[in-house]
Amino acid sequence: MPRLSERSSADVQAALGRGELLLRTGPFDFRLRTREPSVLRSLRALYGDFDTQDARTAVADFHLRVDRVAGPRRWVRPQVNCWLDGFEPFKPLPADHAFAMLEWTMNWCIASHAHHYLMLHAACLAHDDGRCVVLPGDPGAGKSTLTAALMLSGWRLLTDELTLIDRVNGDIIGLGRPVNLKNESIALIQAFAPEAEWGELAHDTHKGTVRHLRPSRKSVELALHPVRATHLVLPRWRAGAALRFSPVEKAEAFERVAGHGFNYSLLGRIGFDRLAALVDAAQCLSFEYASLDEAIAAFEGLS
Repeated sequence: MPRLSERSSADVQAALGRGELLLRTGPFDFRLRTREPSVLRSLRALYGDFDTQDARTAVADFHLRVDRVAGPRRWVRPQVNCWLDGFEPFKPLPADHAFAMLEWTMNWCIASHAHHYLMLHAACLAHDDGRCVVLPGDPGAGKSTLTAALMLSGWRLLTDELTLIDRVNGDIIGLGRPVNLKNESIALIQAFAPEAEWGELAHDTHKGTVRHLRPSRKSVELALHPVRATHLVLPRWRAGAALRFSPVEKAEAFERVAGHGFNYSLLGRIGFDRLAALVDAAQCLSFEYASLDEAIAAFEGLS
């Protein structure tokens, strides 16, 4: 299975045009089709370390096509849409949102169909020493910014959006996909790590300005190495805040994290048992911070 970076641009472009680029992200295989140049550029910039497969013999979990919509909007203020097996999960968006739309649709595919996992709206990262932190986050809490900084500081990224917990054994499985950053977070991470690699900017989305950060090679290569959560951290960025970890009662942590479950209610008793086991086994903390450098040092000191 060659990595995407090992294939020429012409080869990848031709495979995308035929709908024969099969990309493996963690436990899922996406078969992609598009003629949008911005999607090709961002895939090569962000997914170079991911394995591709021969679409003639491999079976994909999801078939996605990103293309211009028909009619005048194909040419005048052009719009694109993303189709899953011919179904349109979302309304069309401006053409320069094509790659962001692909990323959001990939998330939607997993969240809507992968019910063999308990799925949490949370980031997850693992340290080489065996520590593993799960970071649920409310909008504006600074979860993705903190996640990106931790990954760029050597932590292994499992996910910035979709924490997947095996229903049978409780293992957390990674995706290792790009980190979705928004608005002010983009400049913060660019200043924190000028060497970081990025996809293209998408302006004026429903989330504001969006840009995706390339995952580390370690995050991609070890995506399927299972981990168990040692820390459950509820982050909150606040300007001028004093750096502080505070213990959180298990019952409160359970309630807070259950509210971030994509399919917690759907799984019933299984979802309850899996989430209870995660909370019981982890040290549950809230975390307030204002400085990324101080936050990284604080996470390195977690025991």
